Amino acid sequence: MNAIAIVHPDPTWAAQYDKTAEVISNILGDLVVRIDHIGSTAVPDLPSKDVLDIQATVATESELEDAVQLLVAADWEARPPRRDHPVPGLPTDEFQWVKRLVIEPMYRRRVNLHLRVIGRANQRYALLFRDYLRAHPDTAAAYGEFKRRAAALPLESTGEYADLKDPVCDLIYLPAEEWAARTNWSV
Repeated sequence: MNAIAIVHPDPTWAAQYDKTAEVISNILGDLVVRIDHIGSTAVPDLPSKDVLDIQATVATESELEDAVQLLVAADWEARPPRRDHPVPGLPTDEFQWVKRLVIEPMYRRRVNLHLRVIGRANQRYALLFRDYLRAHPDTAAAYGEFKRRAAALPLESTGEYADLKDPVCDLIYLPAEEWAARTNWSV
C-alpha cells in the first residue's frame, strides 16, 4: 500500500499548463474546441498530486476517438474508455459522463488529459468545480486538508483515492451550481 503523494502548490503549474496546452493544441489542431487547466493544480494555493489535469473539449463523440488517435500517434498513451462518476442531481444518461483519458509520453511532465464532449455534464462539471474553488478560497483550503488526510490513508491505488474524493467533490459541486446560477457563471 502506497500513500498518494500530495505536494505543496507550485506557482509554476499555470506556466506548465500553458506549455502543455500549446503542445496539445498543435497535435489536435481544429479538432479541439477548447483546452482548459482543470483539477487541483488549476486552483491557486491548493495542494495536489504533481500531475497536471487538462481537459480537451471536442464537438462530437466520434471526435473523441479521432483525438485519441492523433495523441497516440504523437506518443501519448491512451487508457481504456471510461465514464466519470454520475453526480447527484445531474443527468443520469451515461453518455453525459463518457470521457477518454490519455497520459503524456514517457519521461515528460506528468499529465492526465481528459477528453470530453462539449456541453456534456462531465465537461461542465470540471470547469464549474475549478471556478468555484478559485472563487471560494476557504472551501479550497478545506478541500486541500481533506486531500492531505485522504492521501495519508493506506490506499491501494490512485483509483481508490479518486473514489474516496468523489462524494466530497459532489458536496462542493452542489453549492457550486447554486453559485453559478446566482452569478450567471457559464462555460
